[in-house]
Amino acid sequence: MTVAATPAHGRIREVVVYFLRLGLLGFGGPVALVGQMERELVAERKWLTNEQMREAIAICQSLPGPLAIQVGIYVSYLRTGFWGAWAGGWAFIFPNFVIVAALGALYVHLGDLQPVNAIFYGVSPAVIALILHSCYRLAKLGMEDWLQWAIAVVCLVVTVALQAEVALLFIGAGIVGVLYYGDLFRRRPPAALQITALPVVTQLAPVASGSTLGKLLLFFLKAGSLTFGSGLVIVPFLEQGLVREYGWLDPRQFLVAVAIGMISPGPVVITATFVGYLVAGFWGSLVSTIGIFFPSFILVLVAAPLLARHRGNPNVQGFVKGAYGAAIGTILGACILLGQIAIGDWLTALIAVASLAVLFRWKVNNPLLMAVTAVVGLIAFPLLLPTWVMVK
Repeated sequence: MTVAATPAHGRIREVVVYFLRLGLLGFGGPVALVGQMERELVAERKWLTNEQMREAIAICQSLPGPLAIQVGIYVSYLRTGFWGAWAGGWAFIFPNFVIVAALGALYVHLGDLQPVNAIFYGVSPAVIALILHSCYRLAKLGMEDWLQWAIAVVCLVVTVALQAEVALLFIGAGIVGVLYYGDLFRRRPPAALQITALPVVTQLAPVASGSTLGKLLLFFLKAGSLTFGSGLVIVPFLEQGLVREYGWLDPRQFLVAVAIGMISPGPVVITATFVGYLVAGFWGSLVSTIGIFFPSFILVLVAAPLLARHRGNPNVQGFVKGAYGAAIGTILGACILLGQIAIGDWLTALIAVASLAVLFRWKVNNPLLMAVTAVVGLIAFPLLLPTWVMVK
């Protein structure tokens, strides 16, 4: 039994109010946000049944895109229909957009001050620890056998050694997954597989020429189609495009953007808003935000109902498993590349190791860890005066 057939009839206003609040106060990453939705919308508000919520999560995990946002869109669809899904989804995103765009404005105006350099001197190695810890949790959740780990190792090596186009890694890994886990040689792959793979294939399209805003929009539309497994999968793709290909950000600014995405409420991919502001001001932040999240709406409202019917197909499952392995490998590869920027002396190495130990030992939320390491940076930076730190 699937949940995609007929959405319930609720009031769009109540969905908008709920997701505005969740977007403003929802810290802790996708797992925490989805858990909060399950607790509040199933147990307390009775908007969904347990079965509906479980299947909504399973379907959204099978799609590229930020999990929490997609579950929010799907829940809104089930509660209030097609237009309610658009309203609820953008209500979920709006508080994150306002917060991160404001941080972008502050950074643009204050980024050349020593206290800002000092803060990110301490915060940047903690970001590396956060990414590694999240990658460990993702690996425990979805890595099931030797083939996925083999795919991850290959993608790790390619990402570090060649900085290859990430889309090719995901497409190749998905095809390997179909061949190994699926039944491609026994029957024709269903339409659901083709739809699932399509957003990733669009990565191969060249970036059209035009204004900076147009380039930002196209870049983030492509990026929003890539985030299999976790929003963190966006990190290596963004690093390659924003730093290496377009030169819109320098490596240190890119780490700052990732840090902002990790400490703000909502998904890590809200990093796009910060990047857009640094590149093209407010309108850059707006088009980047639209670009990064728009594919999620299309996937949930078009592909999710098909996946609900074909989720058990071995070819669909095979593509998702292969892409998941690629996600783990590219995240680890990005950690190595970013670590070379964030860790440049004994103190930053100590911050990274200590942060990782704290994350594994205690349940520390991201804003608290960032606050502590920022204080360390503020104290240590004027004493050590590390010349390798170039924030702006």
